[in-house]
Amino acid sequence: MILNKKDNKVFIISIFLVLSIVLWCLLAPNTFNIMANNALDFLVGEFGWVYLISMTLFLMFSIILAFSKYGNIRLGDNNSKPEYSYISWFSMLFSAGMGIGLVFWGVAEPLNHYVDPMGIEGGSELAKSFAIKKSFMHWGLHPWAVYSILGLSLAYIQFRKKYPCLISNIFIPFFGKDVSNKGIGKSIDILAIFATIGGAATSLGLGTLQINSGLNYLFNIPESSLVQTIIILIVTILFIISAVGGVDKGIKILSNLNVLMAMVLLLLSIMIGPSFDILHTFFIGLKDYSIDLVLELNPFEKPDWYKSWTIFYWAWWISWAPFVGTFIARISKGRTIREFIIGVLLAPSIVSFLWFSTFGTMAINLGINTANSAILKTSTAFFIIMNNYPLGTLISIVAIILLCTFFVTSADSATFVLGMMSSNGNLNPSNKTKITWGILQSLLALSLLLSGGLNMLQTISIVAAFPFIFVILSSILCLVKFLIQENI
Repeated sequence: MILNKKDNKVFIISIFLVLSIVLWCLLAPNTFNIMANNALDFLVGEFGWVYLISMTLFLMFSIILAFSKYGNIRLGDNNSKPEYSYISWFSMLFSAGMGIGLVFWGVAEPLNHYVDPMGIEGGSELAKSFAIKKSFMHWGLHPWAVYSILGLSLAYIQFRKKYPCLISNIFIPFFGKDVSNKGIGKSIDILAIFATIGGAATSLGLGTLQINSGLNYLFNIPESSLVQTIIILIVTILFIISAVGGVDKGIKILSNLNVLMAMVLLLLSIMIGPSFDILHTFFIGLKDYSIDLVLELNPFEKPDWYKSWTIFYWAWWISWAPFVGTFIARISKGRTIREFIIGVLLAPSIVSFLWFSTFGTMAINLGINTANSAILKTSTAFFIIMNNYPLGTLISIVAIILLCTFFVTSADSATFVLGMMSSNGNLNPSNKTKITWGILQSLLALSLLLSGGLNMLQTISIVAAFPFIFVILSSILCLVKFLIQENI
């Protein structure tokens, strides 16, 4: 048996729910697509203000808590020490939380905003500023605030309060110590599993598409179902090996390698690109972003542009919160609350700002005609832009390798988290459990990729994660109730 009887209900219902979605996609893709898009349009259109208010509250609460009197509380016993160095800790949380998305969108998003900005002439200097500040907004402090709140709550209950690492256990102040065995608790855990595997499968699909597109652009390897199947098969073997190796032997080593390669790619690009413009963009972008943070406080009467970009991103980050939050919690034992929040908020955000400044500037500086050509296909945008620079082929090859390693670490982190969620919060789930989830998420990604349902899975994951807004908001109240009980 992979799971004991206590865990079987959550495991079985989760599997049934995921497979039902897959079968619906395969057997009636048009019906599913219409239903999913209608649901997304309704949520974004009618409740966009809820996403905007909630994300602002998450960021404000994180900052206030970091500098409160509770900031010195350790996530563990008072004398506990961190399990991982700053470098390994940052590498793992960054690889799980952003990784593959930065490579996929690092060029494509700024170019989209540059070509079609909100209320500004495309291709203008104002459009360039708009492109950078909005890329900063979507990949900066806000998503990491979501992760920090859920991750902090989970780290607190498992290391400070000694409860199993289940999202349902965050609600012990509301529903009692046996909440994970109640219907409400199981519903929360099942929803978390579904959101996690949906986000992970979508990430696998996006990574596969870009790796295949890069190989096609550089080496004329065909973009086909066969090649994509081979890519997923190879990566699945690699990430299962990594996940079976555990956090210390597998995930930590690969995450450190990821960040090293990402820094090499970033520094090489800054050297061969318009270096002065990149640095100028970085600092001006920070200034514009800081102003934008204040201007974005009003959640009402937003133009339709926000539905397609900002609100969609906020929904997407919330859908990833169960996965990334659980993983960050797992690797954060011994940190103080202040150390945790500042580290989770600032370190990845700064790298994201540098990343978009570098690749956004390199892309935008080539002009509007190249931009229009590059954004025709998101998965090849990076390679088209790099082809215009010295050593562009080398950078593209490094990017493909980096995509593969980010691919592996995102998938093995998700596999590890799914194993924890379906094993009553066990911090070291069995290899059989991890292998089961690893194979399942790859089959899910592959079947939906082959049936053209990847966008549908992304959409339904975001729709299903809508209740998580209220889960995370409630977790703030629960965490505050826990902290008030601390003897400070």
